[in-house]
Amino acid sequence: MANVITGFRIIFSFALLLCPTFSIPFYALYISAGFSDMIDGAAARKTGTDSEFGAKLDTIADIVFTAVCMIKILPLIEMPIWIYLWIAVIAFIKLANVFISYIRLKKFTSVHSVINKIAGAALFLFPLVFNFIDTTLFAAALCVITTVAALHESNSVLRHTS
Repeated sequence: MANVITGFRIIFSFALLLCPTFSIPFYALYISAGFSDMIDGAAARKTGTDSEFGAKLDTIADIVFTAVCMIKILPLIEMPIWIYLWIAVIAFIKLANVFISYIRLKKFTSVHSVINKIAGAALFLFPLVFNFIDTTLFAAALCVITTVAALHESNSVLRHTS
C-alpha cells in the first residue's frame, strides 16, 4: 500500500510537467504529491510494510518531485543570482552526500532527520506562498534551513561511512 502511494508521487510529479505552472491542475497535482510524501511512511509503518525497497522508492520519488518542481518553478520566479548559486551549492552538497555514501557503503542512503523534514516542509510551502511574501527573503531563509540540513546530512554520512 505505502509503495503504491509513493508510486503515485512519481506519477503526479511527471504529470506536473504537462500542466501550466501555477494553474489549478498544477496545484492539485503538487498538493497531491506532497500529501503522498507525508503519508507513505506512516502508512508503511502502520501496516508493517516498511522496507528497504520502500525507503529507496521514497528517495527516488523525492528526487523526481524536487527535480520536476525545480524545472517548472525556478525559471518563473525572479530571485537574485546569489540565491540560484546558493541552491547550486546545496544541490552539490546533497549529491556529494549520496556519492560518498554509495562509494563507502556500496548502497544509496538517505538521512531522515528532523531538520531534513523541516527543510522539506518549508520547500513544499514555497510555491504555495511565494506570491504573498517577499520571495528573496523566503528563499534565503529556505536556503539557510536546507544548508543546515545538507551539512547535518554530510556529518551523518561521514560518521557512518568512516
